[in-house]
Amino acid sequence: MSAPLLSVRGLRTVFPTRRGPLAAADGVDFDIAAGEALGVVGESGSGKSVTFLSVLGLIRPPGRVEAGEILFGGRDLRRMPAPELRALRGRMLALAMQDALSALNPSLTIGTQIVETLRAHGIPGDPRAEAVRLLGRVGIPDAARRLGDYPHQFSGGMRQRAMIAISLAARPRLLVADEPTTALDVTIRAQVLYLLDELRVEDGLAVAMITHDLAVVAERCERVMVMYAGQVAETGPTAEVIARPRHPYTRGLMESLPRLDQPDRPLHPIPGQVPDLAAVDAGCRFRNRCALAVAACAAPVPLRDVGAERLSRCIRAEEVS
Repeated sequence: MSAPLLSVRGLRTVFPTRRGPLAAADGVDFDIAAGEALGVVGESGSGKSVTFLSVLGLIRPPGRVEAGEILFGGRDLRRMPAPELRALRGRMLALAMQDALSALNPSLTIGTQIVETLRAHGIPGDPRAEAVRLLGRVGIPDAARRLGDYPHQFSGGMRQRAMIAISLAARPRLLVADEPTTALDVTIRAQVLYLLDELRVEDGLAVAMITHDLAVVAERCERVMVMYAGQVAETGPTAEVIARPRHPYTRGLMESLPRLDQPDRPLHPIPGQVPDLAAVDAGCRFRNRCALAVAACAAPVPLRDVGAERLSRCIRAEEVS
């Protein structure tokens, strides 16, 4: 098996608080291969975005990446000089942010922002023509004319598509897509997801798709990583994880969603609250909400192999159904 494009081991990202350090990502391990789509799911505050902002070197002080190895193409991004990492971002590692209105510069036209990206990374060819092509490819009609519009002149969905166009401008090897389809209607969402599929096949683009939409993950991602309270709860092939969860939290997510094939099935929300990350101990962070919890769950619970390329952070993984 070839080496993964991105390999993360032991990632720990900490933010200081009045009550002590808060580890928003704590011991996170995962791999992404070239051309692969990895779905990253979990409740808000589970550490999904922090994990990938850490990978990109975008954690702002006083937050800091305290430990871990982040290998991209065999090079450790944590040990890379800042100018080299800046050159890598956008060109090889790209981010499509969730809030396009905040990410886009309100004082510059959409065309100017795309062209600036192309020029900054030395992409050959006519930058204006390439900007028109990119906008057209993400489904913005009359792209040549819309290059002169400002972000506030675009609808929410169009801003999101323009953000994706900018992130793809330099033809990166890895795209971190943070809720990329949140503001899009069903038709445009399908168009954007199809575009990402095309790029994965044609260019070997790897995609880390951070989302709450498990339907998108089920349709588009070969593997899924379920995060809870700053840690990886479970990971494995998407179809296997959805059909046969091996962590009680994953099972809880599945049971809280409606199903078309069982319209009369009652929904079962996960009881309790997410723990305070500034006050967690070394034990399983889900145990206070878990029906399978036993005394041994108060001890550290590592990710362990549960077969079929699957890992679970649960000592009773075989009993989860």
